Amino acid sequence: MANGVAHDLSKLLSSEERDFLIRNNGDQVKVSSLVGKIVGLYFSGSWCGPCRRFTPKLLELYEELASKGNFEVVFISSDKDDESFKEYFSEMPWLAIPFTDLETRKRLKELFKVRGIPNLVIIDENGHVSTEQGTRIVMEYGVDGYPFNVERINFLKEEEEAAKQNQTLSSILVSSSRDYLVSNDGNRVPVSELEGKLVGLYFSMNYHGPCREFTPKLVEVYKKLKEKGQDFEIVLISLDHDDEQFKEGFETMPWLALPFNDKSIEKLLRYFELQTLPTLVIIGPDGKTLNPNVAELIEEHGIEAYPFTPEKLIELAEIEKAKLEAQTLESLLVYGDKDFVIEKNGSKVPVSELVGKTILLYFSAHWCPPCRAFLPKLIKTYNDIRATNNAFEVVFISSDHDQSAFDEFYSGMPWLALPFGDERKKSLQRKFKVQGIPTVIAISPSGRTLTTTARQLIGDYGVDAYPFTEEHLKRLEEIATLKKNEETKEPPKAKEGNVCDGDVCRKA
Repeated sequence: MANGVAHDLSKLLSSEERDFLIRNNGDQVKVSSLVGKIVGLYFSGSWCGPCRRFTPKLLELYEELASKGNFEVVFISSDKDDESFKEYFSEMPWLAIPFTDLETRKRLKELFKVRGIPNLVIIDENGHVSTEQGTRIVMEYGVDGYPFNVERINFLKEEEEAAKQNQTLSSILVSSSRDYLVSNDGNRVPVSELEGKLVGLYFSMNYHGPCREFTPKLVEVYKKLKEKGQDFEIVLISLDHDDEQFKEGFETMPWLALPFNDKSIEKLLRYFELQTLPTLVIIGPDGKTLNPNVAELIEEHGIEAYPFTPEKLIELAEIEKAKLEAQTLESLLVYGDKDFVIEKNGSKVPVSELVGKTILLYFSAHWCPPCRAFLPKLIKTYNDIRATNNAFEVVFISSDHDQSAFDEFYSGMPWLALPFGDERKKSLQRKFKVQGIPTVIAISPSGRTLTTTARQLIGDYGVDAYPFTEEHLKRLEEIATLKKNEETKEPPKAKEGNVCDGDVCRKA
């Protein structure tokens, strides 16, 4: 909605039969009493999970602004029935459009183009729309975003940029109401005690699978560094939804944390532009950000990634390059006494028997529809290649949830596999940065990685993608380009008196 349009609140929120709004106790409040105030139109519904999580944050902001006297919220319900509306509205101290006034509720949703909830539209004292992004602003800035206009948000952004230029550990972790962190036994530790140390800010969520897998590794690294006397600390920034989840995860961690649901958390998410979980931001002894996320480095290198400096990263990159050049099939598939893959009958096939062959590592699972859709194409490609060349094999690496699902899915495959639940799967996923399935990695007869996009190549070319070498794939692309160019060429025009139909010409 354009900021230039001035809305008359009395007309906007009223109907022909009604000139009032309601409170959750049934009291009526004249719409005209809102004129000259900043008003948030809150489109929400009790059935909506994100709305349920946002409403307490809006309630907290509302109570903080109550003393100003010029801010009000009007609830526009998306509930399906009056009972649900009343139950949800009972939690709200602000006003609402009566649930019975469906026409006004529908009109407002259409006027402000509400496509999803929660949605908070802010209207200023003059009836202009300050922002239609009120939900995001409240989540990111809280009461600091008041009065929620462009000027205020731009000011806050400039302030944040200036803060980054002058960043210290205290400017990141200390708030107006708190200058301490907490330990998992309930003690308070002043942030000042961490000044001058290397500090990791650990953004995590206890019930998030990758976080649950990463936390024990981080604990191991942390304890080893402490044993070596290193000045390294970690601060948990929990994104858990409730205090019980927070406590369950925090009790396994030997470091400090921001208090659960601390107001600074939303600010830190925005400040560090969080993209993924887990994330471990490293703050140097000078209080500046040294590295935006070293979680992957710790996954791959453990304690050897410390102290996460640019020089250390260059050193690790050289190590990785050397490993890549020295990569063999055994270095990929042999781990301790795990030096075999299996056939469907459970027989063990030594990895050594696969050396010298082109190998496809097939990451897949029965529960995954795209995997099931891709499988027949891969089977046909496998059989076509094997019909003329036995120096080719596929190894299935399962992401199934249980042995029976693995067995059922694997029973339809003509190749080899890692045993279900094999620990080698995690290291292979990490090495090849497998983010989704199905994924197919092609390994050359020498053990080097040919391509990590073999799934797409098989989808495009089938058996012709073999042997997946760079030179071969380049030729396929050249052929495809020539074919495309030929198809887009205009056909030669027939001489007058002749008619051409496709590739056949005849006299008219």
